[in-house]
Amino acid sequence: MRIAYLDCFSGISGDMILGAMVDLGLPKTKLEDELSKLSLSGYEITCSTEARMEISGSRVKVILKEKDSDHRSFPDIRRLIAGSSLDKDTKELSIKVFHRLAEAEAKIHKKDIDDIYFHEVGAVDSIVDVVGTVVGIKHFGIEEVYASRIPLGSGFVKCQHGTLPLPAPATLELLKGKPVYEAGIMGELVTPTGAAIITTLTDKFGRMPPMIIRDIGYGVGDKEFENIPNLLRVVLGDDEREREIDRVTVIETNIDDMNPEVYDFLMERLFEEGALDVSLSPLQMKKNRPSVLLRVICHEGDKARVINTILKESTSFGVRYYEVERVKVPRRLEEVETRFGKVTVKIYQDGDTVINVSPEYEDCKKIAKEKKVPLKTVYNEAVKEVLSSSKK
Repeated sequence: MRIAYLDCFSGISGDMILGAMVDLGLPKTKLEDELSKLSLSGYEITCSTEARMEISGSRVKVILKEKDSDHRSFPDIRRLIAGSSLDKDTKELSIKVFHRLAEAEAKIHKKDIDDIYFHEVGAVDSIVDVVGTVVGIKHFGIEEVYASRIPLGSGFVKCQHGTLPLPAPATLELLKGKPVYEAGIMGELVTPTGAAIITTLTDKFGRMPPMIIRDIGYGVGDKEFENIPNLLRVVLGDDEREREIDRVTVIETNIDDMNPEVYDFLMERLFEEGALDVSLSPLQMKKNRPSVLLRVICHEGDKARVINTILKESTSFGVRYYEVERVKVPRRLEEVETRFGKVTVKIYQDGDTVINVSPEYEDCKKIAKEKKVPLKTVYNEAVKEVLSSSKK
């Protein structure tokens, strides 16, 4: 599977990611041919090689031949893209990016998404950056996108709304739930368009995943910073792993003074807030006091909500957390017909060999009650059906 890793050591903007696509080998003619399918005129694209701190990359500029209307609304942009002759997938993903952007702006201005008019976002260069990036994703056959944590700059920026603090309000809104850090740079490292693109393309942020690297592209940013090269690095590669590796957050706390009846409700609330797994383990604490270790596994984006739930719904006065990697085997869900009824099963298969079969507990429990048979009988029947079908 072809994957891409967006290394945002200097932030991300629309022109930087498009520049990285060109640097990876997206032909300018291909880019222009696809963009010509939009009813958008009065501009030209230039691609040049520039360097930041002696690292060369591609700089993409959109040069307007005439003044562009700066009052496109989201419905305007949606109609522009939907009414084009671009392929279905490119249309859908491009519109999805603008929809995220429109939602963020609408929330900030407290207006309906269709009532807000964009300025910089509605400009030709933003449309070129978004659609051009999606064209690049499709051109390289990228099926999965990963990204680094996102650095944020500080200071102020002038735009048609006036002088805004950095990160811009729309940028921060788009990055909610994503891992960010203060980079110590005065200036805009992440633009709203860049934030909309990266958060639409992926929700997997962290270290570079194991991959076989095929190519590397650098997109050159407009500014030059004193301490870091203003570049976006996109690493293109193949994920040939049999097993999926991702990063999750483990949150723990020791509890020795809570009514045991509360744990059931606490677990229910934690799953509602995004917990992937919740477990309770017996502990012996200071003064030989018996207690419980509450351990929750969740994605980074759900960490804050999970911690808040623990502190609100339990007697804990604090938690600890850390990131871990986990390995997951590829699995699929199938519905099998047994002599008792239909059961959903989870299957891990290597080639023609079934390695593991796990019937869904709730299906087996429901059938066992209805048919008045032992739960393990239903379970074994489902496993037998899967194994017998795999031998045919």
